[in-house]
Formats: sequence, C-alpha cells, structure tokens
Amino acid sequence: MSLRWYAPKGSDSQTPHDQDELYVVASGTGTFVRGDERVAFGPNDVLFAAAGDKHRFEDFSPDFATWVVFYGAVGGESP
Repeated sequence: MSLRWYAPKGSDSQTPHDQDELYVVASGTGTFVRGDERVAFGPNDVLFAAAGDKHRFEDFSPDFATWVVFYGAVGGESP
C-alpha cells in the first residue's frame, strides 16, 4: 500500500494504474469519471478505481486535492 497527494491543475491527464485505488477527497468539488459512470464529488467523499480502469477528474474546482491510496496486488485483486 502507498499513500500519495494528488492536486491536478487545469486538467487531469492520468492513465490507468497497476493497483486498485481509493481517492479520499480533501478539498474541492467536481466530477469523477470511471468508464461510462460520472459521479459528483466533494470534500470527504471516497472514490474507487480498480486496477486498469480508465478514470479521471473533470470540471473540478481550483482548490481540488485528494489523497490517493494505492493498494493490493499489481493488476488488482484476484478472485
């Protein structure tokens, strides 16, 4: 498991990651896009992206910042 701080400016150009992720929104608002799903978010919300999932933040406020928890096996959890 690893913990990182993520605060994109202007746009979010991240690509899918090798581990599952939890985002714990510290500040700001916006929309979290995961596949075809769009979820409004705000402070204290927790968002999930499975390993390999295409995801990004859109229409976020200038103060948007989030903790990112990368965890589990590379490639995601095994059944």
